[in-house]
Amino acid sequence: MSTDRLPSGAGRSQPYSRPWALLWVAAGASLWGTDTLLRRPLTSVLTSSQVVLSEHLILIAVLLPSFWRARPEWRSLRPLQWAAVLGIAWGGSALGTICFTEAIKIGNPTTAVFLQKSQPFFSALLARALLRESLGRRFWICLLLALAGAYLVSFGDRLGKPPLDAAHFSAALLALSAAALWGSSTVLGRFVLNSVSFLTLTGLRIFAAAPFLVILAWWRSALVVTSLSLNARQGISLVLLALIPGLAALLIYYRGLGRTRASLAAVAELSFPATATLLNWVFLGARVSAIQIAGFALLWGVILNLERRAP
Repeated sequence: MSTDRLPSGAGRSQPYSRPWALLWVAAGASLWGTDTLLRRPLTSVLTSSQVVLSEHLILIAVLLPSFWRARPEWRSLRPLQWAAVLGIAWGGSALGTICFTEAIKIGNPTTAVFLQKSQPFFSALLARALLRESLGRRFWICLLLALAGAYLVSFGDRLGKPPLDAAHFSAALLALSAAALWGSSTVLGRFVLNSVSFLTLTGLRIFAAAPFLVILAWWRSALVVTSLSLNARQGISLVLLALIPGLAALLIYYRGLGRTRASLAAVAELSFPATATLLNWVFLGARVSAIQIAGFALLWGVILNLERRAP
């Protein structure tokens, strides 16, 4: 499952990098690159909300023992922290993943992956609104450049072609909505991580999102899980989707992030779009134009510049 990721350097006490730690970051990010390869074929037999609900149910079964052992942590949360948990669960874990799933269903999955690099800007904007964090003039200049990069990523393959169709625009909007929801969850996650461990927060996010997803599926008349008709290969893909890019990638990524500098982690995270681009090209036939790649390079370059100058 695609997840909200804290930006490089968040919640970390060690300002130095170790070679093995950087490899863990790259390995975890690479596993995220398998997400669209596993997710997109499932959208042909399940709705986006069914895919996301099924992911959460699988993860609940896996995380239940550790989540129960951590009950002293989450029982001590204050009402405001519980509100933040619900924001993370309902916004990032549920709606954000549904938006991403729908984006790769109707559009180019690699384009959706590229646009996820815009998350830090949404995080910064929400931090400015809620936490009164100062952004500075340089941030706004970087934001304008990032918007230019995001535009090229979204619509660079349409330059010189007929007017943009509704599906193309909707896919870009959904992908950016997912990035906004995941980026906002980052800010809320920082607040909750002052009281609980990352693994406990992961469990809270999954468990709190499940009832919301059930209600959403019922409201959309998709509660009857048609996955009963899935063949063995599709069923295995659903389990792998939940466990590999959803859980294993996250744990591996954070194993290394605690001892990796922000700027170096940002470079290592390039293994995510690189892996996704290669797999999507080979197995899904999803190609991107040179202009889109240039747009991603601009977007990533701006993000890297912000990471290097982050305190």
